[in-house]
This record gives sequence, C-alpha cells and structure tokens, in this order.
Amino acid sequence: MSTAPERRAELGSFLRARRAGLDPTAVGLPPAGPRRRGGLRREEVATLSGVSATWYTWLEQGRDIQPSRQVLDALARCLRLTGTEHAYVLSLAGYTPLPSAAEPAGQEAPGHVRRLLDALAGFPAYAIAPDWTITGWNAAYAALYPNVATVAPADRNLLWLVFTDPYVRDLLPDWETTSRRFLAEFRAEAGPRLGDLARSPVIQRLLGASGPFRDAWQDHRIEGFASRLRVFHHPAQGVLRYEHHRLAPADHPDLHVVIYTPAAP
Repeated sequence: MSTAPERRAELGSFLRARRAGLDPTAVGLPPAGPRRRGGLRREEVATLSGVSATWYTWLEQGRDIQPSRQVLDALARCLRLTGTEHAYVLSLAGYTPLPSAAEPAGQEAPGHVRRLLDALAGFPAYAIAPDWTITGWNAAYAALYPNVATVAPADRNLLWLVFTDPYVRDLLPDWETTSRRFLAEFRAEAGPRLGDLARSPVIQRLLGASGPFRDAWQDHRIEGFASRLRVFHHPAQGVLRYEHHRLAPADHPDLHVVIYTPAAP
C-alpha cells in the first residue's frame, strides 16, 4: 500500500505532467511564444484555478498540504482532465471517486454490451440502466420472458414489470418475497440519486398502479445485491432453476448485466 508522501509525490508529478502538456490556447491564453516552451506556467494554473501560485507550487512539489475537493475539481477543469484522470487525482488526495454519469433514460445498451448478451447463448441475460429500464436482452431471456420484446418501451422497466405483469407474477413462485427484494436492491443502489429516481415516471406510475408496490415502498427496506438461486415456473418448460449473477462493464459502471446460469437440481 502506498504511503501518504508517495501519493502526494505522484499527485504533484501528475499535475506537472498535465500542465506541461496542455496547449495554452485551450484555456484562452496566447500561444506559446519563442521564449517559452509549450504548456502552462504554474502561475497561470494557479490563477485559473483560484489558488495562490505558492500553494500550487507546493502541491506540485508534493509537500504535506491537503487540497480540498473543490480545489481539485477546479484544477481538473483548468487542466482539462478526463473523467478518469479527475477520479485519479481525487483518489490520490484521499477522496471518494466521482459519481459515474448515468446512462440516459431509455437509451439502448451500447453495441458491445448487446454483443456480450448475445454471446451468452443459452443463458438468459439482460442489461438494466440505473432506473432499471431494460436496455438489452438476449434470445434466452426472451424465451424465459417473451413479453420483454413486445411490451411498450415506456413499460420495459424491471420494477414495473415485476409489480404489474401477471406473466411475471406467475413466473415467480416466490413473487411476494422476490418483488420486495428487488425494490430493496433498487433503493440500495439509488443512493444519492434516490430523490431523482423517486420522482421518475416509473416510480410515480407504480405508486398509483400497484398496492403491493406502495406498501413495499413505505417499508424503506434496503438490501444489497447477492448472487443467489432463482426458481421460475415457466408455462412451457416447467420448473427452471438458475443462479442469479450481475456484472457491471468497466466503461459503463451504471449499466448492470444480469445473467442466469443453470443451477443443479
């Protein structure tokens, strides 16, 4: 594990490298003249970020100072850091990562995620956005739950379908337990976005359309996801037993891929 001096030294070196590699014109300054090399001066970064030149110099030198998160955010904007670089700077200073950008509501899963789902031939799998809109699925999942392909896009939300589709209710022998657990997992994942998600159309519609959902919503139950056994009563295939798994693509961490793998009888 790295020590605090090592992290400060790395932070200083990283900021220095990004400052040296930034074109002055990118931040509205005149181009580098014949008497200066490319990149920004420390004084320019300090002025643009709202800190003193001495303090910024100490930061690059790895001195024992503690920059605030707001200052690091300002430096990230000034140095035109990417989201990954910004998160790296915050982690070196001991701050929690940036919240990932949520997938736009209703947007289809990215192509590489859909290809991954299709590659899981024989294993029912689907992808859900942060509001639990189903954004992609494979043929095996459509065989397990055929309505996913025909339901209106506005209704293609896992919470909505679990609480309102009679097919899903018949598919789940433990519907009362599973439906409440899904909602508890949803609330746990929402975290700081819960206020926004609680005002989302699907939640408001469910509060008006489903008594069991209203009751479960008032319970304020929170439960983290765990891989587990799932049993389905399929109308054509009979009793199906799967292990329930969930993964998050590194480049789309808010998009969850849910996979059902066959479980032993």
